[in-house]
Amino acid sequence: MRIGLLGAGRIGAFHAAALTGTPGVSELLVADVDHGRAAGVAAEAGARALDGVDAVFRAGVDAVVIATATASHPELIVRAARAGLPVYCEKPVSVDLAGTVAALREVEAAGTVLQMGFQRRFDAGYLAARDAVRSGRLGRLHTIRAVTSDAAPPPASYVPLSGGLYRDCLVHDFDVIRWLTGREVTEVYAMGTAGGEDFFRASGDVDTAAAVLTLDDGTLATTTATRYHGAGYDVRMELAGSADQIAVGVGTRTPLTSVEPDAGPPGRQPWAGFLDRFDAAYRAELATFVRVVAGEAENPCPGVEALRALQVAEACELSRRERRPVALSEIEDHTRLAGTAVPA
Repeated sequence: MRIGLLGAGRIGAFHAAALTGTPGVSELLVADVDHGRAAGVAAEAGARALDGVDAVFRAGVDAVVIATATASHPELIVRAARAGLPVYCEKPVSVDLAGTVAALREVEAAGTVLQMGFQRRFDAGYLAARDAVRSGRLGRLHTIRAVTSDAAPPPASYVPLSGGLYRDCLVHDFDVIRWLTGREVTEVYAMGTAGGEDFFRASGDVDTAAAVLTLDDGTLATTTATRYHGAGYDVRMELAGSADQIAVGVGTRTPLTSVEPDAGPPGRQPWAGFLDRFDAAYRAELATFVRVVAGEAENPCPGVEALRALQVAEACELSRRERRPVALSEIEDHTRLAGTAVPA
């Protein structure tokens, strides 16, 4: 099949290399607002660069992969849906609930596929943890502890457009907690601080955050995130049950040093970033999308999953601002009052 890749930045370049090596992809057509960048990525990956997004849609591709800046996601999702094209899109659908629901309505009306990019669902560790929870191996799951730490903060220009730490970063934890447990979040309590560069405060954002989530079966989940972890990129999760406790993301490259006297020396070079840490997961995710387009697999992460995770992020942001617990029903009621009820 012929796939159009929109966006040739860091994640787009990675996807280009992965897609050209994916069985079932006969040609990859790359476009970016910077044609020179698209040409460079295409040449490196063995793909073909086209002169802009319009050219990709005119080329008669079989599917589209969206790896552009967040602000362009809703428009491109809608355009692809109206053209009858299956879409893989990096999260989010949109930085706000109204934009997300509007785009999902277009996809629903068109009857097309929208697979969202939540790569942790394809990571071997998270998959094993999901199996352990769903099989009952842990007994009654009562506590989840999730950690997401960037090795260094993003550029100052990125922060005002990111949606903030809960929507941009912790949304991955919110999604994987729902997916792993099969439970919904009913209430959150969140806090955040901004002790680093001034551009976080200038954007009304935080660089370090924590949230306590209550799931619909009473399980408690704590999630923390920071933009400052100089030892390396660190994404981990612990799941504690009445019978056992397991951990995801603890290995030879985890940037975590034990100070216990009987602990061994640090392991290999720590993870540098998300593309390094989740290389295999991203490749598996894209390979699955190709199979979905070919009719060989069900969509593993439809757009409504991104909406649910964003609702949790919105609740956390409201909780942080107002310093109070927020029920998810408040966020759901708000979308209904705004005329943006969730598509069926």
